[in-house]
Amino acid sequence: MQSVSIDSLARIHHAAGEFLEAAGGRQVIALSGELGAGKTTFIQAMCRILGVKGEVTSPTFTLVNEYFTLDGQSIYHIDLYRIEHEEELYDMGYEEYLYSGSRCFIEWPERADHLIPQDALRAEMIVKPDGSREIRF
Repeated sequence: MQSVSIDSLARIHHAAGEFLEAAGGRQVIALSGELGAGKTTFIQAMCRILGVKGEVTSPTFTLVNEYFTLDGQSIYHIDLYRIEHEEELYDMGYEEYLYSGSRCFIEWPERADHLIPQDALRAEMIVKPDGSREIRF
């Protein structure tokens, strides 16, 4: 098991870079962690590193946001927190995102773990007692 530490918000971009490097060519990244752990903030940092210049926001209510890199590549940010029934995923066309070949970041993957591709990188963001974060994968 590998891990990346985030001691402060100032270090988040460095940690995001380390994490993306360790992810290698895996396009689907499933990030779990408690509410308020900083999953969206970490995904924002990864999107910046990947070249997204526009706003990166939580898709909690929209379920999925699409961002574009400077060279026009799509990045999908999916939040499954509000998913109550598997049918909702089929209704939103989740397969089109996960199997598009584009980078996909998924928050709350445990809500539909059996539908996440087997080759996805699964990671957990842990809040430590001192307020720092550790991402284990």
